[in-house]
Amino acid sequence: MTNLTDRDRELVALGAAMGSNCVPCMEYHIPAARKAGLSDPQIVDAVRLADKIRQVPAQKVLDVALAMLGETANGPRAERPASCAQPAPAEEKRSPCCG
Repeated sequence: MTNLTDRDRELVALGAAMGSNCVPCMEYHIPAARKAGLSDPQIVDAVRLADKIRQVPAQKVLDVALAMLGETANGPRAERPASCAQPAPAEEKRSPCCG
């Protein structure tokens, strides 16, 4: 990793720490980022960007779970006439969890 500066490495580490929800990583990499020359506003920007990015898959998982339960983020889904209902995806097309 000689092509990355210490600042670059710490920005990557901050993003990875946010993505993995690792408190000890944040406690280590925020001071390391400061030592590498990043200002607090730059660190805040990196952390906020990483948080926005990690929220996308989390929201998609929530949306799928609620849709499978007939709910939406705003409450129960309105009943649709049977002719408007979309068929459920075939079970055999889904892969098992974590495998």
